[in-house]
Amino acid sequence: MKLSGGSGKALILISFLLMIVLSILIPSNVGKASLVSSVLDSLVKSLKRLGEVHKLAKSLFIGIAYLAAISGVFVATGASSTIYTFGILSEISPEIGYLKWLILFGVPILLYILLLWIIFLLTFPPEKIDKKLLLNFIDEKINELGKLSMREKKLMIITGFTLLLWITQNLHGYSIPQIGLLGACLTILPYIGIWDWDQARKSIDWDMMLFFASTLMVSGMLVKTGTIDWMAGVLNTHLSTQSTWLVILILVIFTAILRIVFVNILGFLTIMLPLAVTIGETMSDVSPLSIAMPVFLAGVPGFFLVTQSPVHLISHTYGYFSDRDLFHVGVYSSFLWIVVILFSVFFWWG
Repeated sequence: MKLSGGSGKALILISFLLMIVLSILIPSNVGKASLVSSVLDSLVKSLKRLGEVHKLAKSLFIGIAYLAAISGVFVATGASSTIYTFGILSEISPEIGYLKWLILFGVPILLYILLLWIIFLLTFPPEKIDKKLLLNFIDEKINELGKLSMREKKLMIITGFTLLLWITQNLHGYSIPQIGLLGACLTILPYIGIWDWDQARKSIDWDMMLFFASTLMVSGMLVKTGTIDWMAGVLNTHLSTQSTWLVILILVIFTAILRIVFVNILGFLTIMLPLAVTIGETMSDVSPLSIAMPVFLAGVPGFFLVTQSPVHLISHTYGYFSDRDLFHVGVYSSFLWIVVILFSVFFWWG
């Protein structure tokens, strides 16, 4: 945040890019949003002592709501929904690894972040703020953290080692889940680890593990019972006479609209991705990958309602933006997101 130099416009962009950095380290949209929201809340409250910064606050907190999910796509381990999608896409195209994923999705997301930043600057022009006060506040927060402890250094080493194995996955062949489990095991080993098994066992969200497994089971049932094939057949009846680009556009818009009523991204994608793959397999002129990837991107973010994601609810509880603010900027943001998806399909992935 010190890189912003105390500029409100730069601070918005830096906070957006910060979500990208955290997506590499924290495979949880809620975790990223909670961490950044608490930091920005302290920052905004400090700035409000000297003047009004409600437009700046709107940009920061709505931006968090959008980019927590979108940044989770940046790397293959960015979120549970991304890990699931990585497994689906790597079955279609085995050459997709950690670095290949980063190349495929990193460029579109960075492009969109830049466009989203421009949207917020035009929709909620940030107020002029005291640059010296902002920098002093950031310095105070950094000083409060103190020096790195031994446990923090160990965790940095374990995390770095895990990331290195993920990046070099194509060289050693171990899967992303296997590497993740190895990193988790290293945290509880004597001398190397940072906590004991009892602490780790109590801290793991087992309910989320079971929910993750159950959604995969539901997806498998839809495939095995033929429900996905039936849905794909109905869509193909109406889409078979259309051109490829129009089919992709229709599927992207359909997915984005349907996403409004789904709160859980993973549960939604366990339905939409197999459907997209099945449709892609029936089309002779494109790969199933060309259908699945845009559907995946269209199904990740929620732009319009606070109820579309737990992250939206977290960001909204701080009280810096209203439902109307979210919907207003969401209209422009969703349109540009669809444009970026289509650009990726026909120019970057093609």
